[in-house]
Amino acid sequence: MNRVLQHLGTRYPIVQSPMGFIARSQLASAVCRAGGLGVIETSSGQVDICKQEILKMKSLTDQPFGVNLPLMLLKDDTMVKFVAEQGVRFVTTSAGNPAKFIGLLKDAGITVYHATATLKGALKSVEAGVDGLIVEGNEGGGFKNPDPVSTLVLLQAIRQHSDIPMIAAGGIVDGHGMAAVFAAGAEGVQMGTRFVASVESPVHPNFKQAILDSSDTGTWVVNENTKRPMRALKTETTAKIRAAGEMPPEGMLDIEKVYFGGDMEASVAVVGQSVGLIDKVETAEVIIERTIEQFFEVQDQAAARAQSRSF
Repeated sequence: MNRVLQHLGTRYPIVQSPMGFIARSQLASAVCRAGGLGVIETSSGQVDICKQEILKMKSLTDQPFGVNLPLMLLKDDTMVKFVAEQGVRFVTTSAGNPAKFIGLLKDAGITVYHATATLKGALKSVEAGVDGLIVEGNEGGGFKNPDPVSTLVLLQAIRQHSDIPMIAAGGIVDGHGMAAVFAAGAEGVQMGTRFVASVESPVHPNFKQAILDSSDTGTWVVNENTKRPMRALKTETTAKIRAAGEMPPEGMLDIEKVYFGGDMEASVAVVGQSVGLIDKVETAEVIIERTIEQFFEVQDQAAARAQSRSF
């Protein structure tokens, strides 16, 4: 039995990424209804709104859903306790040491997967007692590790040292990518950019179209002169940030104007390299069903090659 699937309690081992401001009930509930795990973000810092979005999920779906807790942004255990009180049974932690709240989460009966971008971080998380890992390669959007490692390399490196369940993130949009990371040791996938360009995504049509118009070289890693580099769409704004090597302090204050106002130059448009693999806005259901169909097609082909011992 797939261990990730057991932990998620969903039909498919597909998780929607907890993208700040975007990963809320409208998108997350659609992913849940389609058989995946929708995840509510809290990284936006809009605590009261995020709490309301968690409450909304109960009226939008009867399927399991998750919540992401960015540890470095949590001043105390208030949000942790709220999540437990609402009966959430799956949490992803990120941006910090999972040992910070692992005891409280586990005592509440919550399954905890920690997001990691390095082997060192992965082993530290395993030692802390997490149930699994979200293995985030440099291909993904958002804040990245200053010393980048690709998804495939990181999966293999972790698997050499631990048998912990892994969900692969970064560069995955369909069943071909899903099959590739399963071959490297993953038992589930997390997709962000693919769901940003979905029908149920709350972002402005300009943002979705920008994803469709992008190529495989359509992103940059900016803010490289800091400890918080970030992958985002190539725009005039990100070109200036890249040239400067550092984002100004107010660089992300207007990010909601990008996401929901459609002004693609107001701030950084956070996406992953997978923009080059997306050419259509589709429903979460179609995205998930097609991913699963392709995954098993690829697996059948691999099984046939293994059976015949030929390439």
